Amino acid sequence: MSALPTPASAAAPAEARFQPLTLAELDRVLDVEYRAYSHPWTRGNFTDAMASGYQVQLLMADEHLLGYFVAMMGVDEVHLLNITVAPEFQGQGWARMLLEALALWSRGQGAQWLWLEVRQSNTRAQSIYLTHGFRRVGERKRYYPAAAGEREDAVVMTLAL
Repeated sequence: MSALPTPASAAAPAEARFQPLTLAELDRVLDVEYRAYSHPWTRGNFTDAMASGYQVQLLMADEHLLGYFVAMMGVDEVHLLNITVAPEFQGQGWARMLLEALALWSRGQGAQWLWLEVRQSNTRAQSIYLTHGFRRVGERKRYYPAAAGEREDAVVMTLAL
């Protein structure tokens, strides 16, 4: 586990840990989601994912929600549906930790591949995925909602496990 950089008001560094999303934590997740994205997931998106048995893990350090991921198991593959690092903790390596945990869980489920879509404009995330070993394999035209009723293409990426 990695030590969390300590905010000035905190007494001591905290250890990062994973825990499943519960309804009790959902408001905190939604707060991060709405601060991180122009087109965030809704409460219904998260509750549907939980009800469907998707893997929904939070990365926590004491009371701090560092980030989370939502993934769906398929036949021999896992589809990453959402991965988010809280804006105040971005650029500290937490996305890599989330991806490593997801890959470990996916291998444990017998998955051979990890798949994801990412906005074409999100070059920062694409760079993180490429560094983690993902490769670009295609595009989905007009996949994401965008400003003023427009749509944005998605880049499809995969990682062989």
